[in-house]
Amino acid sequence: MRPESPVCPSLVAWGNAWLSGHVGLDEAADHVEAIGGPAVAGEVPLRKYLANLRSDGLRELRLALPAPGDPLGLSGPPSFNSAAVDAGQAAIAVLAERNLGLVPQPDRRGSSYVGVRLDVHDSGPVRHDLPSLSEAERELSDAMRSATETLASVDGPAQTRPERMERGGELAPGYPGRAHRVSALATRLAAVLRLADERGLTSGQAAARGAALRELDRAVRRALVAAHHAIFEPVRNS
Repeated sequence: MRPESPVCPSLVAWGNAWLSGHVGLDEAADHVEAIGGPAVAGEVPLRKYLANLRSDGLRELRLALPAPGDPLGLSGPPSFNSAAVDAGQAAIAVLAERNLGLVPQPDRRGSSYVGVRLDVHDSGPVRHDLPSLSEAERELSDAMRSATETLASVDGPAQTRPERMERGGELAPGYPGRAHRVSALATRLAAVLRLADERGLTSGQAAARGAALRELDRAVRRALVAAHHAIFEPVRNS
């Protein structure tokens, strides 16, 4: 389940919208399952699992979009971190006395059944060093500018551009408009990053291009995490 699959971003966005009273549980679960098919956490259907978590004191869901060397949103233990990095994503359920990490995997139980299984792990405490929405938006703008300048200076074969930029990154009801804008922009940039390649470049050109794209990738992931947490940001900052 690679990071380009928005299972965890959808779970966090719609789960938080449900927890904050903007949508019902069925609507939230329907949106998550529209992404990857029927979802279970362990062996429990998603709706029942979320309802059980709320009874156990579920306060919010947080998004982790880690990459090798950059455990964005993760705080251990190592087994959870490793699984999340392999998947490129995770959701963290913040409960009253503990946290649980949910890592998506394809769930294929037969030739016609394709869904998502959320493997459940113990998770460490919430990280407080993640960017606010305004910080992440500024970092994304700076990284876009820097990457544009660097890539413009690298001569090489023309890169194929997509004829149509896909939409995406929409959040759930209850999120501020700024969060919607940042998430949509970061999602489009993530699609551009997936199309980038280094064929035909010298080693020096590839190094410059790679460094610029890595910095932009980091800013994109940080922007997505900040946008998906923004529904509760005033609460955390008050």
